[in-house]
Amino acid sequence: MEDPTNPYVVLGTSMGEITLELYWNHARKTCENFFQLAKRGYYNEVIFHRIIPDCIIQGGDPTGTGRGGASIYGQKFEDEINPDLKHTGAGVLSMANSGPDTNGSQFFITLAPTPWLDGKHTIFGRVSKGMRVVKRMGLVATDSQDRPKENVKILRAMAVDN
Repeated sequence: MEDPTNPYVVLGTSMGEITLELYWNHARKTCENFFQLAKRGYYNEVIFHRIIPDCIIQGGDPTGTGRGGASIYGQKFEDEINPDLKHTGAGVLSMANSGPDTNGSQFFITLAPTPWLDGKHTIFGRVSKGMRVVKRMGLVATDSQDRPKENVKILRAMAVDN
């Protein structure tokens, strides 16, 4: 377990609040990126553009297409894969990517164990409060491309620095 005095992020979404504990000791660069993007308001009014039932909810792309988003380091940055961290259940926070070392601003939260994602996506935190909200998001109706039929969005991301 991480130090409870570490900075964390609260996502105020259209379906309720989600508090995210960040794994600063395991993925410092990724946590810094996510925290600073939240602090700058980058995620405000951004939709969850992809919901796969019993798998993931994905957001963090300001274009809403799943093809956009940049990191605080420029376009893309390297993975911080930690073999001790696994996608073992619901509530794992990971970076979405399009291959090795292509992290930007997009992230996902798991809805169930997703072991096929281990070693491919940087795990950098977990849901510490608001898991019911995440589970409700996972039940939203989607189209054939896994896009929600109704917008589910981050109204405001709050970076909390203890």
